[in-house]
Amino acid sequence: MGALAAASVAPAAARKPNIVLILADDLGVGDLGCYGQKTLQTPNIDRLAAEGIRFTSAYSGAAVCAPSRCTLMTGYHLGHATVRNNWEVYPEGQHPLATRDVTVAQVLRQAGYKTGICGKWGLGGPGSGSTPIDKGFDFFYGYNCQRHAHRFYVDYLWRNTTREPIAQSPARRINAHTLIEQESLRFIRDNRQQPFFLFCAWTVPHGPFGLFNVPNVDKYKDTGWKDEAKVYATLVDSLDASVGRLLALLKELNLERDTLVLFASDNGPGGGPANNARFGSQMGLRDVKGSLREGGIRVPLIARWPGKVPAGKVSGYATAFWDFLPTAAAVAGAAAPPGIDGLSILPALLGKKQKPRPYLYWEILTPNKLTRAVRMDQWKAYQSAAGAPIELYHLPTDPAEANNVAAANPAVVQKIERILATARTEAATPPADPRIWDKYREDNKKLDTLLGFPSA
Repeated sequence: MGALAAASVAPAAARKPNIVLILADDLGVGDLGCYGQKTLQTPNIDRLAAEGIRFTSAYSGAAVCAPSRCTLMTGYHLGHATVRNNWEVYPEGQHPLATRDVTVAQVLRQAGYKTGICGKWGLGGPGSGSTPIDKGFDFFYGYNCQRHAHRFYVDYLWRNTTREPIAQSPARRINAHTLIEQESLRFIRDNRQQPFFLFCAWTVPHGPFGLFNVPNVDKYKDTGWKDEAKVYATLVDSLDASVGRLLALLKELNLERDTLVLFASDNGPGGGPANNARFGSQMGLRDVKGSLREGGIRVPLIARWPGKVPAGKVSGYATAFWDFLPTAAAVAGAAAPPGIDGLSILPALLGKKQKPRPYLYWEILTPNKLTRAVRMDQWKAYQSAAGAPIELYHLPTDPAEANNVAAANPAVVQKIERILATARTEAATPPADPRIWDKYREDNKKLDTLLGFPSA
């Protein structure tokens, strides 16, 4: 009887924190007010930064979508990742993850979390064995294929493993991002009584930047801007408004203090030269999406967790996407898979001293070329092709990578050479299917006709 009485008054086990990861698509680090943007307005994302921590040396997993998401989901950097470029698959999807790849969703589901993804997957199409449902997500709504995700007005999206039609017409055009946001919020409501992981893999503000891809650009009609600038600004507005509604829902459900919210972008800016110049999307960094220069891989990273993450803090700690899996595992009290490249940055998130890391490594692998980059301490190294000279930049004094100081720092270059010699395993580039882009163009023409748009 005494034991029963003691059990009845024992404190309940603390609830594991929810984890929400919001990933913008092709957003430049300079597009946010909290990183210095003056023209575009991002009040909700800026508030997230004011209430949490903002990183100034955060990096994407890769310079383009699919490999970046591979590193995010698996904890491997690009020297060991299964997907090392945008390897497209016919008729729908991208190169799948390998059987050996344990995703963050699998780790968190094993730890008792409900797991959901709303938005773009891009790591294995239907029938590949590597859809979100195959890789640890309890719920999926959105695009399996990143080619499909180039349009915000489409005639279907995927719900779990079912292709769900959308009844589009010129008189009633339904925006996919609106549907994806609604499903994101519904997932939170439906799972509010238990710990959950929600990956908001939202596709804004990815192009194309034609008027056919937004409801309207009325807010910017008197700016004198070209249409592509109006469209880009409208897409950034849409992203920020969605973040605001998600944060409002967490507050409404009294989940703020139980939820770690992370915000990032999947690579450097993809808005095109005119938009990048108008809005300062590159923030003075060299190059853009598709490049391993700083402008192609430096991204925003913001974390908020009231009562845990200190408010208004700025961190210069260098981190990249492969750190997400071990960090999420640490938050959940779970073990990360052995042998991955990432490390938990939970101490840095909590404003504590963080273990320094030896280096960060990236590559772009094509059939005929291997381009690589390394960040080591304050140094950034770049090698344009196998066997090419190593370029070296001192980031604190040269974030734009304008002054190659390799000749003046031979000892640093030797260290980089040793890293390049050991940081990767060999990987084969899958053959390209010549039918892919013909199908992509045919699908776009079909959508234009269905929706009553001039051919885009």
